[in-house]
Amino acid sequence: MSAATQERMPALYLSHGAPPLADDPVWPGELAAWAAALPRPRAILVVSAHWEEAPLALGATETVPLVYDFWGFPQHYYEVTYAAPGAPELAASVRKLLRAPGMPVQDVPDRGLDHGAYVPLVEMYPGADIPVLQVSMPTLDPVRLLEIGRRLAPLRDEGVLIVGSGFFTHNLAALRQGGIPAWSAEFDDWGRRALEARDVDALLDFTRKSPAGLLAHPRTEHFAPLFVTMGAADATGELDAQKSVIDGFWMGLAKRSVQFG
Repeated sequence: MSAATQERMPALYLSHGAPPLADDPVWPGELAAWAAALPRPRAILVVSAHWEEAPLALGATETVPLVYDFWGFPQHYYEVTYAAPGAPELAASVRKLLRAPGMPVQDVPDRGLDHGAYVPLVEMYPGADIPVLQVSMPTLDPVRLLEIGRRLAPLRDEGVLIVGSGFFTHNLAALRQGGIPAWSAEFDDWGRRALEARDVDALLDFTRKSPAGLLAHPRTEHFAPLFVTMGAADATGELDAQKSVIDGFWMGLAKRSVQFG
């Protein structure tokens, strides 16, 4: 990466939506306004709920086709493009920061951005003119993901926007038509209060310490990217500089999205 910028980039956890996000009357504007309020990044690093691979993997460092990792949607959702530049310099920096005994890093040069990355980026940076690198989650262990985030934290001083992309509540099987399920509302309220209290221990143990934790996240991959974001903030002492930029619900799921720094 090139010389450090004078302004440290925030670290984000966002609820990324699904392909129909583009049709929502409110949410795309919220994401666009959020991006407009941020310093312009030199590059974007995304850790998405939709890419679990060990050892930790770096996606394509040049523009390749998107990964349409969803089924049963109308055809036009499969025609969305987002030809952001690759980020080979960022990939080189990530390798240096993460490679260590017991933490190998692999390259998957044909792996394009999945919908956890490109769906929100289409709304936030529609020009697709900022280099983007996607990094896999090698584990769902919150403590290990927190450490990965800490290791990545220096990138923020080089103009890199670190984005953990998940969903604040995510249980499609338990959703009912209409309304907000009690488990979704309860977990969202608990998570908001835990974040505001900087209760890292409770968040790390969210499946046991939160109400309806296993209903809100029967499988934890959509909450897990939060810990990468938190690690990137904790390493710079910025867990206190936290705010929910987007809240509310979409199809019964909590779309809470958080900025650190």
